[in-house]
Amino acid sequence: MSRARELLRSVRNLAIIREMAVSEGGLQSVGDLVDNFIDSEAMVVCLERFKALPGGAEMIEQRYPPFQPDLAALEALPEGSLGRAYAGMIRKLNYDPDFFRPRDTSSEALWLTQRIATTHDLHHVIGGFNTQSAGESGVLAITATQIGFPAYVLINTLASFRAFRFAPANLASVSRSIAFGNRIGLEAKPLVLQRWEEAWDKPLRQWRQELGVRSAEGEAFGAVY
Repeated sequence: MSRARELLRSVRNLAIIREMAVSEGGLQSVGDLVDNFIDSEAMVVCLERFKALPGGAEMIEQRYPPFQPDLAALEALPEGSLGRAYAGMIRKLNYDPDFFRPRDTSSEALWLTQRIATTHDLHHVIGGFNTQSAGESGVLAITATQIGFPAYVLINTLASFRAFRFAPANLASVSRSIAFGNRIGLEAKPLVLQRWEEAWDKPLRQWRQELGVRSAEGEAFGAVY
């Protein structure tokens, strides 16, 4: 039965991958791919890695509250703070901070998936990556490296293939960004464990220093927030 489920999941993933390979993938297809891994063997391994991190098991057991930032309050924080930088990014790019696909967080896999999905844009700010294709790959590489989040591993594999096959001129930038994100993932403290909401007023520079994050600012795929 388990093998049958894995086979069905693989077929569904192939359909999603075909769509993403030719279209760059929108939020809907990425969300579908993420959700398709929730009850997979790869997610079981990912959860084991997360819970093995200091404080990871406790965070899951507590079902740490969903990420729901108050942009108006964050915009009132001091210049240079994490909260102010995050709010500025969301406003500048005209993102809807509440666009996240709603998920039941009763299971460990659902909770971790939702936490990762909702804090993704914040990782752009912490890592100093832009939101273009290469910058996205760099951000995904951090979580893929630190806990092996299955959808992100697959999306970055696809990003490299897509650049190689359909946009070879972009391959160097995508590859460098992924490598940069991998380095952050190996060197920095786990971003997935951070309780950002409890220190929005802390300077972004201090967050990076304490976590050991060498920002991508100044790179072609970098951004200043």
